[in-house]
Amino acid sequence: MTKRNLTRRQNWRIQKIQDERIERAQKQEVKIEQQFDDGDLGPEQLGLIISHYGAQLDIESVESVESLGGVWRCHLRANLPPLVTGDRVVWRASVKDRSGVVVALVDRKSILSRPDQRGKVKPVAANIDYIVLVIASLPTPYTNLIDRYLVAAETVNIEPVILLNKIDLLTDPECKTSLNDMLKTYKQIGYTVLTGSTVSSNGLTSLQVLLSGNTSVFVGQSGVGKSSLVNALLPGIDVRVGALSGVTGKGAHTTTTAKLYHFPTGGTLIDSPGIREFGLWHMTQNEIIEGFREFRPFLGYCRFRNCSHKKEPGCAICQALEEGNISPERINSYWQIIGSL
Repeated sequence: MTKRNLTRRQNWRIQKIQDERIERAQKQEVKIEQQFDDGDLGPEQLGLIISHYGAQLDIESVESVESLGGVWRCHLRANLPPLVTGDRVVWRASVKDRSGVVVALVDRKSILSRPDQRGKVKPVAANIDYIVLVIASLPTPYTNLIDRYLVAAETVNIEPVILLNKIDLLTDPECKTSLNDMLKTYKQIGYTVLTGSTVSSNGLTSLQVLLSGNTSVFVGQSGVGKSSLVNALLPGIDVRVGALSGVTGKGAHTTTTAKLYHFPTGGTLIDSPGIREFGLWHMTQNEIIEGFREFRPFLGYCRFRNCSHKKEPGCAICQALEEGNISPERINSYWQIIGSL
């Protein structure tokens, strides 16, 4: 298909939009520069982004003795990349009020990103040690959805943990057996699998030990109890809890912006908005298959370089499947993900 040339009016409209964006950024920069010129800002210091509200950020001071632990609502310089909760930044506090300006981003040790509905990759949270995938008996935890989260975590070198929440509601024997069989597969692969309940507090101690001294993020479908977990793990933090829809069996989104909370033991938790489907269409086929950790020992040993790992002779992945080193559920999940790209 040949590329369609834009009309003069279309080119004018595109240029006009770009010019307006530049103008807005320049106005914001002028406002910030005026603060610098007027001497309204203190010295540079390190800070931690604990929440993000559009063009403004809540910054927690982590360096200045006078302001340690305090929170400032800050603007950011126009030349900075997109910032997210968990980012460490260099900032300057206003000497007049609880505001400030972010002037630089400190190098990240990890970044979790996901594509939006338009396919544009956007960062979600930064400097994470654990991705805690929260599931429950409702909404139904499909293997393919779990694997999407795991692949996303593996490709950015963040250790994933699976947490089966709301175990107090797991009374149906058939459902319980099905979930246990599914989780057994992930344990055999080498993933940490925990269970918990905010009603009985069963399993929460093991979760607290894991989170202590680390930065973690809860991900998963809405309605699995992420906000309830935050309330249970951090008494005094009131995160609004939503109920499951009786029609769809899915939860309403209750957390509207990613927020960072501190544990008394020194760890931090980023509570992010619920995600019903984790898109991976920004990734290549090689990146996807590398995200299946039990596939890795067999990669590069297929007879054909362009092997699809389905029915080709000499396929190392197919042989591993036949020998029981790869589960049918996981290979089917891989094919589904590849088919959705």
